[in-house]
Order: sequence, then structure tokens, then C-alpha cells
Amino acid sequence: MGQRMLSELLQRNKEWSQRRQADEPGYFARLATRQRPEFFWIGCSDSRVPANVVAGLDPGEVFVHRNVANVVHSADMNLLSSLEFAVETLAVSEIIVCGHYGCGGVRAVTEDLPHGLSDHWLEPIRRLARSYALDLATLVDHESRLNRLAELNVVEGVRRVAETPIVQKAWTRGISLSVHGLIYGLKDGLLRDLGCTVSTPTLLTEAPR
Repeated sequence: MGQRMLSELLQRNKEWSQRRQADEPGYFARLATRQRPEFFWIGCSDSRVPANVVAGLDPGEVFVHRNVANVVHSADMNLLSSLEFAVETLAVSEIIVCGHYGCGGVRAVTEDLPHGLSDHWLEPIRRLARSYALDLATLVDHESRLNRLAELNVVEGVRRVAETPIVQKAWTRGISLSVHGLIYGLKDGLLRDLGCTVSTPTLLTEAPR
């Protein structure tokens, strides 16, 4: 079964490559010679939220880092290395932290069940849930509370990215760089701006209402 599925995947790739080349001759040759994205995308690993697809961008137009529940850990060397490369080498001008409604990682922090290593990874979201417990309790149902927690996680991610020495140094050098927070709706395919953009060293201190 495994080999057959791999063969089918390779065949689909071949057919896609041929269609792409037929639609735009020389496409891959041009793409191979440069990478000049304007966006650095920090998103969730969820297979339903591929960055360039939901944003309507072509490969080469967005540099991507993804992890479970789009958590921004201040000591995550994988994310920080990607961020540094995006800012210092690729010279991106827009950084996007994008979460999504219906996020399994966000749901996991509200469940009284063991999730292995994920429990450690998701601890920042658990802290957010405790910090905003009173606000979340005012929402009418569990799904609404999960959706709001997903939004809060994005806003916190924007704040954490903006606070990194990488971004702070870029602003000090006068580089034009903005950090945005978006949330994606699985049910309608739409991205929503959470209104928490940071473009200067003046940092966001609390989540928008």
C-alpha cells in the first residue's frame, strides 16, 4: 500500500509539473534562479491551511515556517533561524502570524487528556487560556471560546515576533517591516485581519477586543 501511494503521488507531481509548464513555459527555470518573497508566514502545520494556497500566492512569493498551532516560542531556534533568514537575507517586508479556527492544538489545551510532547509545546496557549479565563467564559459556547483562544494565540504570536532581537534590530536600522496577525476560517476559506499589526518598536500590550 505504501509504495503504491508513493507512486501515485509521484505521478500526480509529474502531471502537475507538465500542466504548469504547458500553462507557463519556462516557469520552473525562472523559479529556480531566484527567491524573492515579500512575506514570511508563520502558520499552523494543519494540512488544510497551506500558506501560498490560502493567500493566493505562487511558490517563491512567501517564505514559510509552520508548527503545531502556530505557536511562537521565544527560544525556538527553528523559527528564529527562519525569521532571521527571512529578514536578513530575503529582506521580506511583511511577517504574518496566521492561525485558524478549528485548530486541533488549541482544542487540545482545553481537554483534560494527555497529548504527549504536544502538552509541552502548547503550554503558551494554556497560559493564555488561564489569563483570559474570565473573558472566554462570557462567550456563548465552547466553539466560540476555542475560536477566541485561537485569535488570542495569534495576537500573542505577533507580540512575541515583534519583541525578538531580530525584528527589533531591523527596526533600529530603519528597515520597513510589519508584523501582522491573521486568522483563517476553514468553513469559508477566508483570511481575517485581527487588527494587531506592529510596525515600530512600540509593542502591542494586550489583545484587541
